[in-house]
This record gives sequence, structure tokens and C-alpha cells, in this order.
Amino acid sequence: MSDMRLLVIEDDSDAAAYLVKAFREQGFSVDHAADGLEGYALASEGDYDVLIVDRMLPKLDGLSLISSLRAQKIETPALILSALGQVDDRVKGLRAGGDDYLAKPYAFSELLARVEVLARRKAGFGGEETLLRVADLELDRLSHKLTRAGKDIVLQPREFRLLEYLMRNAGKVVTRTMLLEHVWDYHFDPQTNVIDVHISRLRGKIDKGHAVALLHTVRGVGYMLKEDPDGVGKGDEA
Repeated sequence: MSDMRLLVIEDDSDAAAYLVKAFREQGFSVDHAADGLEGYALASEGDYDVLIVDRMLPKLDGLSLISSLRAQKIETPALILSALGQVDDRVKGLRAGGDDYLAKPYAFSELLARVEVLARRKAGFGGEETLLRVADLELDRLSHKLTRAGKDIVLQPREFRLLEYLMRNAGKVVTRTMLLEHVWDYHFDPQTNVIDVHISRLRGKIDKGHAVALLHTVRGVGYMLKEDPDGVGKGDEA
């Protein structure tokens, strides 16, 4: 799994759009299902880190959806969102197989924190690599901390996600199309300069002031993150 992936199962189009946009701004890859059956199908087939499940869904309600997943031995952490916030409601949600329960209305900051906890828990149980290293560059997926030669580097969410993808594919050529699909979550003209802009900013943050460049342009193909790759230019252009 190359990205932190969420599945939002919410039938209210405005609420769903808000959640998808907010989580993507935080660097997550997000899919959306508009009803319980679609959500069940996606959750059954996709490799997600966390499911965000509205309790009241058409076609298949949220608790039945989660119970069905658990019966199929699918243990993806699930956070239930519901306007029903009484103790009995929360108990029912947890007993149905939910890992957390958040009553509406809620603050996005709290939802984000709860999702991050569930994602960390899954990473810990699954043995997923959380610390990525390329030469003296280290990225911690859980704390969102980046250092090079021991010095902290501050990245914006999109830059962090871009670098994470490059580090997970260190030593391999990553094409522009791959970056658009995995970092931006949607398809558009590969000739757009959005990638060039972000690569340039990222290069300035991780390579500037260091004798050895790590982020390289493979002319006409894409980019590579590697220390002194043979036959690759020294990263002097985006």
C-alpha cells in the first residue's frame, strides 16, 4: 500500500464532499461511496487504512455493513458517524464491529485525530513500515516528521504525500501519470505544471545545501529519489 487510504461511506452529498476535500487536504487518498451496498463492495475489495461509516445509510445501514465485513474477516478499522449519540447507540456501534464512534455534530479536528489513531493502530498490528529512509533523509509517516542529516524539514501536506510516494518507490522511476494518480487522486492533463511546481519546491527543501542530491529528474520519463543514481541527471531541473 503506497498511500494512507480512507473510504468515506456517506449518503449526504454535501457532508461527503466536505469530508473528501478535508481529508485530501490533509494528504489522505480518499474514496467515497454513497450508499451501504456500494460501501460494502468497495471495503471488501479495496485495501483501506480506515473506513468512515455513516450509521444511517440507504440500501444497507452502517452497522449491518460493518457486521458483514467482520463476518468476512475484513478487519479494516471503522469509525461510525451518527446523529445518535446516546450511550446505548455507541455500545451498539462498537458491538457491531466498529472501532470508534463519533456523534454529530463534530469538529473535523477531532475526527481527524481519531482517524489517525485508528490508522496508527492498523499500521502497528499489520507491521506496516512507518519510518522511511533514503540515505540521510528520514520520513516518519505517523508523526509527519521529516529530517535530513538530523535537521527538521517542514512540508505542506501535499509535499509530504508526494515525498512519501517517492520514498516508497526509491530507486525506481516514477512517471508524471503515476504521481497524478497516487498523489492527486484524479486524472488530468499530464502536461500540467502542477507536478513541476511541487517537485521544485520539494527539491528546494530536501536537497538545497546538501552536497548530494536525492531528487532527480529522469528526462522525458519522470522522477527518481535515490542517492547518486547511475545515469540520472543531478536534479538541476523540475
